[in-house]
Amino acid sequence: MDFGRSDRWRLPTAIKILVAGGFGAGKTTMVGAVSETRPLRTEEALTHAGVHVDDLYGVEGKPTTTVVMDFGRITIRDDYMLYLFGTPGQERFWFVWDELAMGALGAIVLADTRRLADCFPAIDYFERRETPFVVALNCFDGARPFTVGEVRKALELDPEIPIVLCDARRRDSGREVLITLVEHAMRTGAQPVGTMS
Repeated sequence: MDFGRSDRWRLPTAIKILVAGGFGAGKTTMVGAVSETRPLRTEEALTHAGVHVDDLYGVEGKPTTTVVMDFGRITIRDDYMLYLFGTPGQERFWFVWDELAMGALGAIVLADTRRLADCFPAIDYFERRETPFVVALNCFDGARPFTVGEVRKALELDPEIPIVLCDARRRDSGREVLITLVEHAMRTGAQPVGTMS
């Protein structure tokens, strides 16, 4: 009897992706829209205590905030698993980012054009870590449309960093952003983490 390792028992390669951006940019929505499983969410209600801490300009109706992460999963064939980690957007929770970023192939910086400056910290973070990233402009209803060129100039992005339009509520739109990120990461020489243990 052969007890050697069989290919049919080979564990899938894990691909870890971060979804980052400012508070209220749509990170939780995107992770939930593209995940094939019910996403894990760590949301808490916004309270009166945070009124002077959290900037709600442009997202005044937002009732909750992510305090640790969002988590979702996508199976890509039998040999690849894509794990999505949505980061908290508020500055007081940024200490979590270092843990979430370990081993990530790349990141999506989700930008709300109503609050474009809110994505600067995420862009700075991934540039410092030399983590491949793309900028996804979440096209909210009623948001002022900007051209990709205007956004690239405003965010001072290098020409090789992709900027894509998306609707974080739609699965197909989120998947297109993920494909763009993985292709960009592979062009930069990034590799998946390895097999799952």
